[in-house]
Amino acid sequence: MFLLGCLDTLLFGESMRVYGVLFLPVCVLTALWVRAGDVLTAPVVVPIAFAAGMLPVAGGGGGLPGRLMGLFTGLATQAGWLYGGTLVAGVIVLVRRVQWVRRRRRRW
Repeated sequence: MFLLGCLDTLLFGESMRVYGVLFLPVCVLTALWVRAGDVLTAPVVVPIAFAAGMLPVAGGGGGLPGRLMGLFTGLATQAGWLYGGTLVAGVIVLVRRVQWVRRRRRRW
């Protein structure tokens, strides 16, 4: 997400909407690629990745305080993308977990 944030800054000039749209496929891929044993960590990791990737996208001048203010403002205004991506990852992870548990029960 940090690299996508940097790419968004270079190509689209810190567009929060483009960053949010790019976040959704990353959530899906994260939920699909995580190992079966760690499947429940995906909904925890994606919001952290969203915040990390928001660093280059969230404007704000004036050094560290300005950058932090831009980050907090970006997180507040783009919460819909954050919640939506986390929800998508959570649903995919739950479906994968149920399938994994059913497969384990069949083996027994």
